Parts: sequence; structure tokens; C-alpha cells
Amino acid sequence: MSVNELDKLIKDIVVLATELKNKFTHEVSAPVNYACIFAQKQEEYEDLIRAAARLGTVIMEMTTGLLFELAGIETMSGTLKLLKIRQPYPTRPERGDADFTVADFSGFKQAYLNKTGFKLIVRPQLKMEMIQLKQPGYKVRAYFSNPPLAKALGLE
Repeated sequence: MSVNELDKLIKDIVVLATELKNKFTHEVSAPVNYACIFAQKQEEYEDLIRAAARLGTVIMEMTTGLLFELAGIETMSGTLKLLKIRQPYPTRPERGDADFTVADFSGFKQAYLNKTGFKLIVRPQLKMEMIQLKQPGYKVRAYFSNPPLAKALGLE
């Protein structure tokens, strides 16, 4: 995969996740802070890792894949500086996800957590909570994290 193809894939995932976010929440101005590509096969995972290494630097090895810090990719929802390439996994048939920052996470949590398609995920090792938005028919997922991943990792 070329750097241009990876850049396009990242932007496409952010577009689809933004559309999902905008359809099911009122957070239309929430900026993207992180994106993840779900590799569908091991060969694709290795190809994505090689391409991502030309766009940024690995800053963390996670159990499910590698996290890269990028110089910045301009997307429809803001500048993206964190990208994860996720290893193939049966529960991740979608193409990827994007994580958005909401100004009032506790208000967002109260407003949406009881709605269909929203699920709370707690990440104690990062001292963060995430709300997942997953809907049938969408090729991506959207997440809303508190604090945003960059902040949880001490990058901002």
C-alpha cells in the first residue's frame, strides 16, 4: 500500500465515522483525535504497518496492534495525529474507527449511553472511558473518549 492510498483510507474512515457521529449525536463539531484501521488479514496488517511507518513513528505497541504518531493529516473533522493499525480480529469486520473529542463528556455520557448502539468501555490502564457508537450497516465505528487518547498518553 502506498502512502497516498493509506492517506485516502484514513480520510475515508474519518468521513464515514463523522457521518455516523453526526447522524446519531448532536456533536457535529466534535473534532477527531484518533483513528484506527482494522486490518482484515495478516498480510494486509503487515502492508498497513509498512505504509504507516512512512507517515509516522510507532509510539506504542498495544496488544491489538501498533499506535503511530503522525505529523498530521488534515481530515474533514480536523488534524489527525494518532493512528492505530489493528491486527485482524473476528469482532472487527468494519474498516476502522475514529475517536472524537466532546466538550462535555459527562453530559454526553448521560445523554447517549442509554440509546441503542452506544456502549461504555472502561480502559483502567489508560485511566480513560470510551463510549462506542456502532450501528448496523456502517463500515466504521465512532468513539468518544475521556480523556482523549493523546492526553491519556501524555502527548499533549
